Amino acid sequence: MDLMEIYEIDRTADFIHSRNFSRVALQFPDELLKDSTKVVRALREKIRLLKEQNEEGKEVGLFVMADTTYGSCCVDEVGASHVNADSVIHYGHTCLSPTSTIPAFFVFGKAVIDVSSCTESLLDYASNNSKPILVLFGLEYAHAIPNIREGLIAASSTLSGSKTETVFNFADVMCPLINPRDRHKDSGGPLRSVGDSKVSDEVGMAAGSSHTIGGLSWDLPSGQKMEDCSLLWIGSDNSAFANVVLTFNGCEIGDRILMVASDMWILFRYDVNGNCLVTDLSQQRRILKRRYYLVEKAKDSNIVGILVGTLGVAGYLDMIHQMKDLITGTGKKVYTLVMGRPNPAKLANFPECDVFIYVACAQTALLDSKEFYAPVITPFEAMLAFNRGSEWTGAYLMEFRDLINSSPVEVKSYSEEARFSFVQGRYVEDFNLHEKKEEENEGVLALANATEKALQLRDRTNSLFKGTVQSGADYFATRSYHGLDMHSDNSMPESYLIGRTGKASGYQHENGK
Repeated sequence: MDLMEIYEIDRTADFIHSRNFSRVALQFPDELLKDSTKVVRALREKIRLLKEQNEEGKEVGLFVMADTTYGSCCVDEVGASHVNADSVIHYGHTCLSPTSTIPAFFVFGKAVIDVSSCTESLLDYASNNSKPILVLFGLEYAHAIPNIREGLIAASSTLSGSKTETVFNFADVMCPLINPRDRHKDSGGPLRSVGDSKVSDEVGMAAGSSHTIGGLSWDLPSGQKMEDCSLLWIGSDNSAFANVVLTFNGCEIGDRILMVASDMWILFRYDVNGNCLVTDLSQQRRILKRRYYLVEKAKDSNIVGILVGTLGVAGYLDMIHQMKDLITGTGKKVYTLVMGRPNPAKLANFPECDVFIYVACAQTALLDSKEFYAPVITPFEAMLAFNRGSEWTGAYLMEFRDLINSSPVEVKSYSEEARFSFVQGRYVEDFNLHEKKEEENEGVLALANATEKALQLRDRTNSLFKGTVQSGADYFATRSYHGLDMHSDNSMPESYLIGRTGKASGYQHENGK
């Protein structure tokens, strides 16, 4: 496939020209930056031809965006606003999260796949499976799905009539255009066209008779439920697949049970690189176990940090406020941190935080925090950890917008009973049980004592942190390094020095220049 086909130059140019956009931001992930100049050159030429044919249209400015502040799967609205862009063209892997302020057009790309091998693997699997098969796939393989469907129908017609038409049910790609101005009064997000119907973009939730997740939507036959189907994923073992595994966790993975439930469906993955069907997905099984270990660990925390993982996905501010209300309602201290993509070095600057909540899209929210000094959990896991008395029903929500649109969470008041900590292996008392009574009886003095006790820092080796602090600001003041502190006791302005002139390879004062 050539560049014009992979990057859908004709469709993209028609989208820009038909909507009369004048400043368009082109967002590329790191792995596609090598083609950015070729794409810009081809788009400019195609837009010029469209203007000449229609004898109308504005001059279009194209701006390439790279090195996004947050996950590359989300639209970088902040970067686009720096150039006053009126639309964004997003290339590569995407989560199709709705934008807040700017229209976005998605070009998924066209990854290479052996259609005949995939068709053969699906037929072999169908011959040994009695359940209907729901086929989900990575968006980069959407271009090959019609060929795979035709191959299955052709192959099955020679064997058992039209059996394959009823056995296989393929998901469809939702509309690659997101416009935040098109919002439905009764739904929590923008509506997107799928064929001739409208589907709400509540990821992982059902909208009428339709289901959606990660930019895919599908309709099940009348009277059929998700538990009646086997799931088969075509694509790589990436964040999109992890989203599917955790969302539909009440299933068997290959020949192993992921979660014991009354209704189970089977999940397999077709490996595009190996051209084979992968049945051993025990790694995904271990992921779910670790997530709930982190939930138990978060229950013992006193200071919580909320990590802002997106500034573009619609509803992120509502989720942050909801998390703050949840945490403060339990008597814990909370701080909101904006630092771009989190890593162990960044979070190590906040050792006073016992746990972090990462508010991001469904495909970047799941961080492997084994190397972090404190666990990083999702908003759904925070709901389970900080709402005492809540029980896991088996559902796992990756998309925080599902939590916003669900019924408000009521923080249950703590009882006098001690809570058993599975991490510490003993009964513990939450610090605010008796403090609330003291606050009512003794007023301000009791509140100060409660805060001091809540913010007491315990080092994991019992050696680094001693004593107590009253707030995160006090803890920051005790550090030896405060960053680029421009304040000084001297009110007089400092004298300035003239810097070097020229290039770093050879300044003017060097070598007699």
